[in-house]
Amino acid sequence: MRVFLLARHAQSRLNVERRVNGDPALEVPLTEQGLAEAARLGLQVANLALDVAVHTRFGRTEATLRAALGDRHVTLHEEPLFDDIDVGDLEGRTIDEYRAWKHEHRRSDPFPGGESLDDAARRYARAARALLALDAERVLVVCHEIPVRYLLNAAAGSTDLDGPAHDIPNATPFAFGETELARAADAVARLVPV
Repeated sequence: MRVFLLARHAQSRLNVERRVNGDPALEVPLTEQGLAEAARLGLQVANLALDVAVHTRFGRTEATLRAALGDRHVTLHEEPLFDDIDVGDLEGRTIDEYRAWKHEHRRSDPFPGGESLDDAARRYARAARALLALDAERVLVVCHEIPVRYLLNAAAGSTDLDGPAHDIPNATPFAFGETELARAADAVARLVPV
């Protein structure tokens, strides 16, 4: 049976500052708590042989993955389709400003200079399908809160990508079987109009 473990990255400096980041070129280090969370993630997957470990272009995902794996020899794979949402001109703004903008707009409205939530959701569906295309039986993915949230909610049969699961904890793995991940990807794609 194929197993896909998806986890949000460990706590970063911007998590503590409650600021958004959609630019992978910006270096955002993990905090001391984040390093401890990554170590805990490592313990949670220590007894599972991993074929591939996937991260995004964001340094905090790769740092989480490397800290979790320690000296384990696992093939690393970068998957930009799992990147965080491009928030454009909202880069570096507070979470409250980001949420206020979202409240005043539709999911299909792109962030000024960025992408829309719907565009990101379609990208995350493609990202899940890219995982399924990997020649691997056991895959650990460290990405961002929103793709994990969308796939969890879609897998649960929700018609709302933002619920019932909303606040995804840092460095906590969520398991999907092959069939369940495929079904989640299809459900995300169905929930987002083209």
